[in-house]
Amino acid sequence: MPVSDGRQGQQEFQKWYQDRYNQVKPKPPILKNALWAFVVGGLICTLGQVIQTYFIGLGLSQKEAAGPTSAVLIFLAALFTGLGIYDELGRKAGAGSIVPITGFANSIVAPAMEYKREGYVFGVGAKMFTIAGPVIVYGLLTAVVVGLIYWAFH
Repeated sequence: MPVSDGRQGQQEFQKWYQDRYNQVKPKPPILKNALWAFVVGGLICTLGQVIQTYFIGLGLSQKEAAGPTSAVLIFLAALFTGLGIYDELGRKAGAGSIVPITGFANSIVAPAMEYKREGYVFGVGAKMFTIAGPVIVYGLLTAVVVGLIYWAFH
């Protein structure tokens, strides 16, 4: 370890410490993590396809089956988040559990569950959209802008 005075000594120590830290920190298992994300994301999408096929089998068209399929996936993601299952899945699968619709449902329910002890208004109601709120706001804003552009040119 270098020994020196003042600012230069602190910078040398920080560099020495960072180099030492980089030597001893564990390397993430990138291939294993990518494989888990791929498998879990694929399984969630496969489940969505099975649900959609079920609704098509009931006589709905593919377009008509999209809404109920989304609703079932959102319900299941919210239910599994409330039971603590989705969080465990997220720890293991990483990005694979953030398949758009189920990940979004999880991002709304998880903060609500975390703050439920503070009550329904100041806990669940106030914290429910801490993560998803900006996504909803900018999504709606983008939809309005795109809609206006579409309307103006058609």
